[in-house]
Amino acid sequence: MTIRKRISVLELTLPAPRTPAFNYQAVVEDEGLAWVSGQLPWQGDSTDLVCSGRLGESVDLEGGIACAKACVLQALSVLEDTLGGLDRIRRVVKVVGFVASAPGFNDQPAVIDAASALLIEIFGDAGRHARSAVGVTELPRGAPVEIELIVRCD
Repeated sequence: MTIRKRISVLELTLPAPRTPAFNYQAVVEDEGLAWVSGQLPWQGDSTDLVCSGRLGESVDLEGGIACAKACVLQALSVLEDTLGGLDRIRRVVKVVGFVASAPGFNDQPAVIDAASALLIEIFGDAGRHARSAVGVTELPRGAPVEIELIVRCD
């Protein structure tokens, strides 16, 4: 089954790939690895975020989980655009997740685990990866979550 078909079976939709707003590339492919710049949780193709604010303050755990999943879909969208197709991905190597956190919020791993689980659902064992879940004070545009990916591709 192709990755696109698997995404469809899971009843997910990839948004249109976003062009970076500043001076960087969404994806850099180099010697068999593709490095995905931090992706924010946009609501599909709109200019609105799934939610905004910090976990443990104005965003609850469920909102953070929804944001993490939206970040993964954004990342897959820009990967597909750059690689010419998701079937070139052989393995998800690393996920780095940043969670905007209020003082005392320490469930960053639970938020980023939603991204990990989604990647495993889509790619199977090839979706298993190394990961970091980092709490930060603020993220661009008031996003609660930002996710970077590194994938091995052919």
